Amino acid sequence: MRRLRNVKIVATLGPSSETYEVIHALHMAGADVFRLNMSHGSHDSIREKHRIIRQVEQDTGGSIGILADLQGPKLRVGRFAADSHQLETGAKFRLDLDPAAGDQARVCLPHPEIFAALAPGATLLVNDGKIRLRVDDCGADFANCEVIAGGVISDRKGVNVPDVVLPLAALSAKDRGDLEFACGLGVDWLALSFVQRPEDVIEARMLCKGRAAILSKIEKPAAVDCFDDILAVSDGIMVARGDLGVELPVQNVPPIQKRLVRKCRSAAKPVIVATQMLESMIESPMPTRAEVSDVATAIYEGADAVMLSAESAAGQFPIEAVTTMNNVATEVEQDPTYTQIIEASRVAKRASVADAIVSAAREIAENTDIKTICCFSQSGTTALLVARERPRVPIIAMTPLVATARRLTLSWGVNCVMTGPLERFKMAVVAAAKAARQEGYAAPSDQIVVTAGVPFNVPGSTNILRVAPCDERLIFSTDPE
Repeated sequence: MRRLRNVKIVATLGPSSETYEVIHALHMAGADVFRLNMSHGSHDSIREKHRIIRQVEQDTGGSIGILADLQGPKLRVGRFAADSHQLETGAKFRLDLDPAAGDQARVCLPHPEIFAALAPGATLLVNDGKIRLRVDDCGADFANCEVIAGGVISDRKGVNVPDVVLPLAALSAKDRGDLEFACGLGVDWLALSFVQRPEDVIEARMLCKGRAAILSKIEKPAAVDCFDDILAVSDGIMVARGDLGVELPVQNVPPIQKRLVRKCRSAAKPVIVATQMLESMIESPMPTRAEVSDVATAIYEGADAVMLSAESAAGQFPIEAVTTMNNVATEVEQDPTYTQIIEASRVAKRASVADAIVSAAREIAENTDIKTICCFSQSGTTALLVARERPRVPIIAMTPLVATARRLTLSWGVNCVMTGPLERFKMAVVAAAKAARQEGYAAPSDQIVVTAGVPFNVPGSTNILRVAPCDERLIFSTDPE
């Protein structure tokens, strides 16, 4: 299915979007990748959603990506004797390991690893930052705090610790089971929560064993601090602005988002901007103007994908939310200012032959009457390099591997076409010309740019570029090969 935009849309599935009819409608409305939230639902329900997505993929004839989002360790306070308590600003409050029900003066925090990492002056955030505590003194099993910002506290509210790197693995026991289950299903991407250091990503990659690409969620200050190292060992990035906005001052999030998006583009790795993009559409068929501007900003920044969470998973208007995001993306990309911003932010990369080939392909396409860039890619690397260039013409990624085609659904501007095994470059050019015509990107009288690696079927070997006619009769008549 040809989209009239380059940025991709990720839609989360949930109670509002778990039937074939709704999932099919979401895809037709613009969803390129579906997110399965492993924090909610049983393995049986996740398996059924996966089955339906693959059925929609078969029925529509394109490639659909599936992203399984692991929950990560959840830090929560214990239970209270009463339903809730009001913590007043300036009051004292104690967190400890005592499992007894809490009251207005204390509550259990059943995470000794947090106490091990705390120091006086550290900040603890409760209930998405609505309550702010400052540690006065602490030990191996307690933290005496002052309430800096008061509020209502109740059972099992979440706790964030923004000031320290916690001695916690990104993968809990539940996550390890979910990872194996998701890889066994055949998902294309695994989103890793609670990433604090590159070692967290390396551990997940070892468990994954190449069965899915790893996408690191940046939602903690520690991850921002060592982002370059995390990016180096990740296949993609999600800027998870929800938790990031809790643990950092909210005014810090927009510049961080812009910086991370640019670094991902420079590294030729897809980046998703996520969380609260069209939040009001959970209950309203129309977004706010501010939300539309937020989505547009991510697109102007050059993000590969924008994501819907509760809007499509639990909202009353999931299809309208996808349609709105699709319409905003289409309109933004038609704005001449968008092209100016994208091209002004392009960073020249000449580190390898492949870098030079894809850069030359973009320049040729933009300075002559070329209709599309066709790249043959075994692993997807060449397509990612072309996408990094953000060319003005469409990108067709030709691959014999369905797994590669599905993973590339997350990448900016990449349209995947399956092809059989190829041994000679001439036949690759013929296949590219045929695909460009059949998919509606070019007419027989047009020209295309073709990139590939010779010998074929060797990942990362892009070393050849050709400008070719879209009529294979001309290819055969002009090529002595």
